[in-house]
Amino acid sequence: MRPAEGLIRLRLDLAYDGTAFAGWARQPGQRTVQGDVEDALMRVARLPAVRLTVAGRTDSGVHAAGQVAHVDIPDDTPVGGLARRLNGVLDRAVRVKGLAPAPDGFDARFSALSRRYVYRITDAPYGADPLRRFDTLASPRPLDVPAMAEAALLLLGEHDFAAFCRRREGATTVRTLLRLDVSRSPGLILADVEADAFCHSMVRALVGALVAVGEGRRRPEWVAGVLGRGMRDPAVTVLPAHGLTLVEVRYPPDTALAARAQVTRAVRVPTTPSG
Repeated sequence: MRPAEGLIRLRLDLAYDGTAFAGWARQPGQRTVQGDVEDALMRVARLPAVRLTVAGRTDSGVHAAGQVAHVDIPDDTPVGGLARRLNGVLDRAVRVKGLAPAPDGFDARFSALSRRYVYRITDAPYGADPLRRFDTLASPRPLDVPAMAEAALLLLGEHDFAAFCRRREGATTVRTLLRLDVSRSPGLILADVEADAFCHSMVRALVGALVAVGEGRRRPEWVAGVLGRGMRDPAVTVLPAHGLTLVEVRYPPDTALAARAQVTRAVRVPTTPSG
């Protein structure tokens, strides 16, 4: 959808520490990232109301380094220096990394080709580094990363991920998993996950299944069986939110933005991707 007459669409690139927030989406009586950013935008741009559309509605406690949103505001609103002014009134847990007029046809949610998350785990005997304790899960057991990586390969491609999602009435759970890489650096395991979109709790459930393999409680081929059965398995733990960060949203070239949005709207029941 294009902005209405007299409005201009802005793209915002955002980063935030999700620790103190009840997720992205505005909720009555709760502090949310959307609420903070919209309130700041109304204040500095002197607007009575604004509504942000986001690429991925992150859950309570989930962080972002590469979140993308758009907003339609009156075209006579001064845009120069707006990002600096927003950062001046926002809590330091939220930063506007970029703000500019959006290309024609841009929709932060429907124009996206994919979303990419990283889940951080440490199996160091002393737990998480104190400076990373808010974005890294401490595992009480050593993890077999090669076994986790072997299992991850069995989940790639287009599937019905109902076994790893919280179902929503009328919403599809078919997704295309483009990347699920598991790697180790000293004391740290990274699960790098990319898909065209994610249904609710999908990333944390996928990585939870890999952790069951990494701990030796399940063999790598078990994850394929869970996927094929299409129902939640009690052995799959949905990992805590704080280890998860949205790191990137990919878009096509500007000339293909509108067409991508049309395709996405046609094949997706209107639900919002989330980690």
